Amino acid sequence: MIFDGHAYCWPDLTGSGGFDSPEGLRRHLQSAIANHHQPALRARDRAGGDNSGLVDLSRRTRLDALQDAGFRWAGNGRFEWMDGGETYFKQYFAPSMRESSYGPESLIAEMDYAGVDMALLHRTPYLGIDNDFIADCVSRFPERLRGLAHVPEWRCVPDPEGSLLELERAIGLGLSGLHFLPPQLNLYGDNRPWDRAEFRPFWDGVAALDIPVFISMGQMMNRGAGREGLDPDPDDFRDELRTLRRWIDRYPDVTLVVTHGLNWRFFIEDDRLVLPEWVWESFKDSKSYLQLLFPIALGAVWDYPMAPAQPTVAEIVDRLGAGRVMWGTDMPKVARSWTYQQNLDFIRMHCDGLSESDRAAVLGGTAAGLLGVDS
Repeated sequence: MIFDGHAYCWPDLTGSGGFDSPEGLRRHLQSAIANHHQPALRARDRAGGDNSGLVDLSRRTRLDALQDAGFRWAGNGRFEWMDGGETYFKQYFAPSMRESSYGPESLIAEMDYAGVDMALLHRTPYLGIDNDFIADCVSRFPERLRGLAHVPEWRCVPDPEGSLLELERAIGLGLSGLHFLPPQLNLYGDNRPWDRAEFRPFWDGVAALDIPVFISMGQMMNRGAGREGLDPDPDDFRDELRTLRRWIDRYPDVTLVVTHGLNWRFFIEDDRLVLPEWVWESFKDSKSYLQLLFPIALGAVWDYPMAPAQPTVAEIVDRLGAGRVMWGTDMPKVARSWTYQQNLDFIRMHCDGLSESDRAAVLGGTAAGLLGVDS
C-alpha cells in the first residue's frame, strides 16, 4: 500500500473556513503568505519585492502586525496585494490551481495518477479550521482518505473544556487524531512553551482520548523576528525540541507524530544536510514517529531527485527504524516544485541504503499501521 501520510483538502479560501467570518480566515492566510519563503514579485515586471507591504517586519509573526494591503486570492495559485501603488504577488500554489478551494475529488485524481492508495488530510488554520469539512471529505471517500481534527491552539488555554468538546465531536465524526501547530500561538503573541502548566487541562484531556497527536514545529521565530530573509535559527528549533521532549516525558503513552520532519533548511551545510546529535533526543525511548517531507521544504533548493538529501533518509531510517518513519508530500502545495510522482519516486527509486521492506514501511506500512488501516 502507498499511503501519503500528509496531504490537504480545503474549502473556498474567500469564505470563512470555519472562522466567525471571512476576515478571520483572510488574516491567517495573509500572515501565512507574508511569512512564507516563496518570493514576493512585482506584478508588472516580476521584479523582486519584499513582504513589508503585508506585515510589519519587526513583528511579522503577529496577526496584529498585518498591514492593510488589499490582500486577496487572485486565481491560478497566487495571492496579490498592494504596496506603494504597485501590485505584488506570491505564487504559493501551482499556477494550474485556478480555484481557491481544493476538494477531495481533486486530490484523489492526483492520487490515482501517481498510484497512491490512501492519504491522511492534515490541517493548518490558514486553510480553514472547519472539522466538518474534513470529516465530509473522509466520509465521501472512506477507502481513500483519513483526516485529522484541529482545535484552534490559541483557545486551548482560555477554554480547555470547549476545545476538548470540539475535539471529541470531531473524532466522533470519524477523524483519526489531533493536529496541533504550536507556531499558531505566536500569531496571538504567545511565545511561551506549549507544555506549560496552563496547557495541562487540555493535554490531559487529549491523552485520555487515546488518539494519535500530530505536532508541527519548526516555524517559530522568537528571536530576530524582523529578519526579512527567514534565515534559519537552530536555537529556536532546539528550544522547540526541548519542549517536545518534556511533553513526551509527561505523556509517554500518547502516540506522537512529528510532521514535516526536522525543518531541514536549518541543517544545510555545503550542499548537504548535517543533522546534529541533539535532534534525536526527542525520539529516544518514546512512541514518537517522524514524517519525511523533503520536497516541500527543499524542492526549491535542490532539483529532483535531490541527491544531497538522499543519505539523510537512510540515516533517519537507521536511527529510528522504518516502522517509525512515515512518507508524506504536502500535496497539492508541493506541486509548485515537484510532481506527485516525483515525491513518490524520491523514496521508491532513489535513497540508496533502504531495503525493500524499509521502503514498503516508509511509503505506507507505517501510516497504515498507525491508523489501523489494512495494508
